Amino acid sequence: MKRFRSKSEKKANDFLKEKKVSFEFEPYYVKYMWIEDKKYLPDFVLDNGIILEVKGRFTLADRKKHLFLRKSNPDLDVRFVFDNPNTKLYKGAKSTYANWCSKQDFLFCKLSDGIPEWWTSGKKRNENSSRDRRNNKKKKG
Repeated sequence: MKRFRSKSEKKANDFLKEKKVSFEFEPYYVKYMWIEDKKYLPDFVLDNGIILEVKGRFTLADRKKHLFLRKSNPDLDVRFVFDNPNTKLYKGAKSTYANWCSKQDFLFCKLSDGIPEWWTSGKKRNENSSRDRRNNKKKKG
């Protein structure tokens, strides 16, 4: 049985059937790229260039924004400071904010634990970072 996302889709389906129009309902996905000219206002920029993004809620829009931001600005070193990194991404999700950051290779911390000293006194990630070391290992191997 077909599952419609709205009553309007069901009505259109019924209309097409009534008119004996040949069709398929949602037969396949079509990829597309969504490009917008946006600006990002960092929460905190440390003297060493590291950007701290403080989040209580970490919405889908936030996650997409940060992926697009990194793709557009690969030299930025954005790190997340969460109220609770173990919060689920959405109701019923298995993944947490921490899982998402780990999967996407973003550093994060829990605000109540404090901001790691090595973030505030250390080098930017793109200056001999763990990500760079992993990439260099891949290139050598």
